[in-house]
Amino acid sequence: MTQGVSRAKSRGVFGRARAVLATGVVAGVFIPCVAAATPAVAAPAPTVSCTSAKAGLAAKLKKDITAALANRKGTIAVGLYDRSTNTTCALRASSAYDSASVVKVTVLAALLWDAKKHNRYLTDREVSLAKAMITKSDNAATSTLWKQLGLTKIKGFLGAAGMTQTKPGANGYWGLTQITVTDEQKLLKLITAKNAILSDNSRAYILKLMGQVVSSQRWGTPYGVPSGVTVAVKNGWLQRATQGWRVHSVGAFKGRGHDYVMTVLTHGNSTMNYGVTTIQGVAKVIHKDLAAS
Repeated sequence: MTQGVSRAKSRGVFGRARAVLATGVVAGVFIPCVAAATPAVAAPAPTVSCTSAKAGLAAKLKKDITAALANRKGTIAVGLYDRSTNTTCALRASSAYDSASVVKVTVLAALLWDAKKHNRYLTDREVSLAKAMITKSDNAATSTLWKQLGLTKIKGFLGAAGMTQTKPGANGYWGLTQITVTDEQKLLKLITAKNAILSDNSRAYILKLMGQVVSSQRWGTPYGVPSGVTVAVKNGWLQRATQGWRVHSVGAFKGRGHDYVMTVLTHGNSTMNYGVTTIQGVAKVIHKDLAAS
């Protein structure tokens, strides 16, 4: 559900997706044949809100993110937080989306949180599964770790992390976990700053694996990142019968005077590539505006 978007791989993914729609299986993950929850009809579309301690930056980001999303179809949620300038931007921060494979970062964080509670290191098997899950978005590895943890431990981590809007997928369907920008940003903040939930070694390990994602999966939030800025990313995609393609990207970036995390969640995309393009349009202006600040 989140393999790369090189042309060759895209053709393979799209071909497989078409072939298995009738059975409800997408990219190796079984999806229950039920309609996705349809959000209630909302009032006028929400607008991007930004605040910043840096003069003029919030207004610039608000204008440029809004412009990047103009005429883009689908429902898009955005989150940005830059520690260096105390800048925050949000759009549809509490709207729920099927997680697809971005939930894999949560799975790894929960595994490390639980290991810390029991004062143990990860086993060689867990290390191998974690690496495959994050760097290659391996679904079988994720299913193994999800089952090993169980909902009790996963919910335990979510509670400890304050991720109260995240609802784990039922019956092993981790790709249908409900996530929000608010909670994904909470997770990224935990990973990128000292805290009592994840040890420094655990945080470094997560960022290391997110920094080693295979090249074909490094699209999305890293798009347009300035040279000299480190990148940690995890993407996800999933096609369902309603609301089209879900395409998401979460990333952490540090360097050139900035330390920021970004989440872009989308659904209602006609194709996977359409969603990728939407995300990258947002990411490009965010990197540009922060680099210029």
